[in-house]
Amino acid sequence: MQIAAVEARWLRAPIPEEKQHTSDFGRLRTFDAVLVTVRTKDGVEGFGEAKAAVGSAGDCASLVTIVERELGPALIGQDPRHITRAWERMYCGSRGDLALARGRSFPDVARRGPRVAAIGAIDTALWDLAGKAHGVPVVELLGGACHDRLPAYASGGWADAEGIGAELQRFVDLGFGAVKMRVGAMDRRVETSAARVLAAREALGPDVELMIDAHGTCSLPEAKRLMRLVESANLRWFEEPTPLDDHAAAAELRATTDVPIAVGESLSTRFDFADVLRLRAADVLQPDVALVGGITEARRVATLAETAQVELAPHLWGSAVSYLAGLHVAFASPAARILEVSLGGNPLLRQLPEIEPAVTDGGVDAPTEPGLGFRPRRDLLEEWTVPL
Repeated sequence: MQIAAVEARWLRAPIPEEKQHTSDFGRLRTFDAVLVTVRTKDGVEGFGEAKAAVGSAGDCASLVTIVERELGPALIGQDPRHITRAWERMYCGSRGDLALARGRSFPDVARRGPRVAAIGAIDTALWDLAGKAHGVPVVELLGGACHDRLPAYASGGWADAEGIGAELQRFVDLGFGAVKMRVGAMDRRVETSAARVLAAREALGPDVELMIDAHGTCSLPEAKRLMRLVESANLRWFEEPTPLDDHAAAAELRATTDVPIAVGESLSTRFDFADVLRLRAADVLQPDVALVGGITEARRVATLAETAQVELAPHLWGSAVSYLAGLHVAFASPAARILEVSLGGNPLLRQLPEIEPAVTDGGVDAPTEPGLGFRPRRDLLEEWTVPL
């Protein structure tokens, strides 16, 4: 097998007005991502995803450029089955061969952000290709499924205190036994966030698991105060409570509460996660395959979670490509216990694939389709491609 082409396209799908929401990221009117296609000389295609922002919308032009002009050309003619070798070469740039020879990483200076997201998209496409070449789902290449089925939580929760109970109850009525809501700067005051959380718990009752997510927008004092005010809510976890670059703040918060702290959707590479664990700043690791460096790097983060005896819960807020890639990583890890399912407006998750990823009775079955199990609708690819 040889790689014949590496292509990237910026997809921008409009979110219907009735499905839009407002959070600390503002009013989200589109869902954006970069779809990477790696094609072999015999015409087999693998798909991967990169994104420029966690908050769904963003300018992805630079990602397309990195894939098509910088990383992709160096892979033409290479064997797509040599996935780890390709990852290290892309990560280390012109020193890739030297790094492989020495057994250490000599990363390119642009070793975070868009470059790693682009590396990850190509990496995920290579894993998709490998699964298709062997006729097995990617999870089998990662060691096989540790779980036949995993429960899922519904991810949404933007309504005010008067409406949050009804919003989350609709998720429960769909079969979910766990739900997540947003808090933090979008509420302007800690007391407003607390009132919404307590209203949610009162409406849901004690048996539905409840998570909260601040997107890193609480100061440490605000996060501590919020934890005190919602102590009776019996939270499953508090996600990204404090600024994303201040792991010490998350560690200090974790030391003051018995509510598990979840972090990771914005982190890049296993090295960021190693820093988090070194500081004892998290109970739940949440790598996003489209940002962390692809399936290869997400699997390395899973190994860190398994070693540190903390939970793995990949961030699955993306297109069907990164959602499915995260599923394969989660099912391959004994540290995974629950999966995220976006209930926000997301055409790239629900309309882009020929078959929408299945969630039944509040859970997801282990993948069985070859590769990632993703086949795009070609008409929507053309309709949603941003011309560059």
